[in-house]
Amino acid sequence: MSSDLTIQIGRDALYMVLMISAPMLGLGLLVGVLVSIFQATTQIQEQTLAFIPKIVAIFVAILVFGPWMLSLMIDYTREIIVSMPNIIR
Repeated sequence: MSSDLTIQIGRDALYMVLMISAPMLGLGLLVGVLVSIFQATTQIQEQTLAFIPKIVAIFVAILVFGPWMLSLMIDYTREIIVSMPNIIR
């Protein structure tokens, strides 16, 4: 296996991780900012207030984007398995 192929596989894997985690991270960030703004305007300084909305938002993101994330993972896995003969050489 050449170093170029190794770098390409690593790059593709990192890109896939970013694509799969982006909806959950983005929604968690958005909810976190909204809760922070709410806390700043109402002057509620409860530390645990931000956790429950973020957890709910991440579960909603998994439910909504789950099929899309699963199809990305299946396509990537299929691509890796199909290219195995080229990797082993």
